Amino acid sequence: MKEQHLILGIGELLWDVLPKEMCPGGVPVDGSSTVGLLGGAPANFAVMAGRLGNHAVILSRIGRDGMGRKAVEQLDPLPADTSYLQVDPAHPTGRVTVTFKGTQPEYEIHQPAAWDFLDLSGEWVQLAERANAICFGSLAQRSLESRKTIQTLTAQTSASCMRVFDVNLRAPFFSSEVVQESLELATVLKLNDAEVPQLLALLGLPADQDPVPDTLRLSAERLLSEFPTLEMVAVTRGSHGSVLVTRDEWHEHPGFPVKVADTIGAGDAFTAALTHYLLRGADLASMNEAGNRWGGWLASQPGAMPPLPESVRVGIAAAIEG
Repeated sequence: MKEQHLILGIGELLWDVLPKEMCPGGVPVDGSSTVGLLGGAPANFAVMAGRLGNHAVILSRIGRDGMGRKAVEQLDPLPADTSYLQVDPAHPTGRVTVTFKGTQPEYEIHQPAAWDFLDLSGEWVQLAERANAICFGSLAQRSLESRKTIQTLTAQTSASCMRVFDVNLRAPFFSSEVVQESLELATVLKLNDAEVPQLLALLGLPADQDPVPDTLRLSAERLLSEFPTLEMVAVTRGSHGSVLVTRDEWHEHPGFPVKVADTIGAGDAFTAALTHYLLRGADLASMNEAGNRWGGWLASQPGAMPPLPESVRVGIAAAIEG
C-alpha cells in the first residue's frame, strides 16, 4: 500500500447558497427557495485529497448553529478529518450567495463568519509540525485574526512540507500585502489564467494580459525569480488545460472536453490532485494529467463535493497512471 500523507487544508468552510432549481439535491436553507452546497476552497481541497487516499484534515471554524451542525453531518461520510474543526460561539457558519452567468459562478461572500476567527491552537500547531503538505488561500486571510493564524501555522511546518498557496482573488477580499506575505511562505503557487495579470499587478511586476501558454510560462518564471522559496507555479486555464512551471522545466496540458455542470470546486480538485502526485515524486506530465482529469470530473458534477462512485475513482486513477 502506498504511503499515506498528512495533508492540511486551512481556511474557509462555508455553504454556497443557490436557488433550489439550480440544485434540487442541496440542503434547504431559509425555507424552500434556496439550498446550500457545502464548500470553501480548503475544505474542497481536503475532501479531494482524502478521496485520493491521503489523511486529509480540514482546519476551519464553524458557528454553533444549525448550518454548522449540517456541515459536520455532510462531511461525516466523506474521507476528510473534521475532528480539528473549531466551533465559534459568537459568529455564524460561513455563507456565500452564488448566482450564475451561464455556468460561471459569481459570489457574494458574507461577513463576518466563523472562519474569520481561526484560532492558533496547540492541536493545530502539532498537526502542522508533522504535515507533508498544507494548502491555504487569500480569501480566508481577509480578517487579521485568521491571516495571522494561517501564516503562523504555515511557518510552523517542517522544511520538507509542501506549502501550497492557492490564490483566490475574490474582490474586495485581497491585498498586495497578503499576496506578498503568502508567496514568501509558499513552495507551490496555484492560480488561474485570469488571476495571473492581477497577481503580477498587485506585486508591481510587469504583466501581459494575453493568457496563452508561452505568456503564462514567462509570467510564472518571473514569479519564481522573485520568490526564492517557490519551486513550482501551476496555472489553470479552465477547459483549455493548464501550465506547470518549475525552475528547470515546464509542461502544458490541453485539458479534457467535459459537459460542465458548474465549475465550483474544479480548481480545488486540480490542486488536490497536483499535491497528491507531487508528494509521490511524479513528473510534470503526470501531475498535469491528474489535475486536469480530476478538475474536469468535478466540473462535470454539481457542487464542490459530489458523490464519487468507486468505479469512477478507479477509472480516473488508472487513466492517469496508464
